[in-house]
Amino acid sequence: MRKNLVPAAALAIAAVLTLSACGSDSDDSSSKPVADVSTQGQQKPATVLDQPFEKPDLVLKDTKGATYDLREATKGKPTLIYFGYTNCPDVCPLTMSNLAIARKSLTKAEQDQLQVVFITTDPERDTSAELAKWLPAAGDPSFTGLTGDFTDIQAGARKLGIAIEAPEKQKDGTVLSMHGAQVIAFSPKTDAGYVLYNDDTSADDYAKDLPKIIKGENP
Repeated sequence: MRKNLVPAAALAIAAVLTLSACGSDSDDSSSKPVADVSTQGQQKPATVLDQPFEKPDLVLKDTKGATYDLREATKGKPTLIYFGYTNCPDVCPLTMSNLAIARKSLTKAEQDQLQVVFITTDPERDTSAELAKWLPAAGDPSFTGLTGDFTDIQAGARKLGIAIEAPEKQKDGTVLSMHGAQVIAFSPKTDAGYVLYNDDTSADDYAKDLPKIIKGENP
């Protein structure tokens, strides 16, 4: 299922950027705006940020259980960051699949440069071992999967304007992890998150933009 979360980035014209997520249909407007954005026409899948996001200072565990310092490991590299969870019924696997398809369209040199980081919003269930099984099937073996303390992950997501709620068990026994569904692209030149993609971005959209993202250019 999908949900609209509204951690909006305020514009002078008071435009609101809507985030989709996995889960129920209630609304959450508790997150605060942390950056201005400039929409470059409604037909463009990419939103170039007026005020780029600072990369979260997160130290988590990768799929091998090793310590992974997000800032250090991706420093100077074109990086896409996405928050989601392996039991997500729709948006997460679709997003990972689209990114995997787009990556395959790149040259070998471009593929080697691109970093795709999946950070779980459901760390209790998404252990390193679980991420190691899920990511290659849902996306690509080159993708990095990270898990850790939920509070740390939530704080890191908040710095990117992404709302995350603690996973909750439903009456039918299922567990839902509500999260914003943005993909944030970070420049290899500045290490800042300067381009935002929503969950309706297609594989073709990513394929067209990634060569520019890899160079640190605006799509």
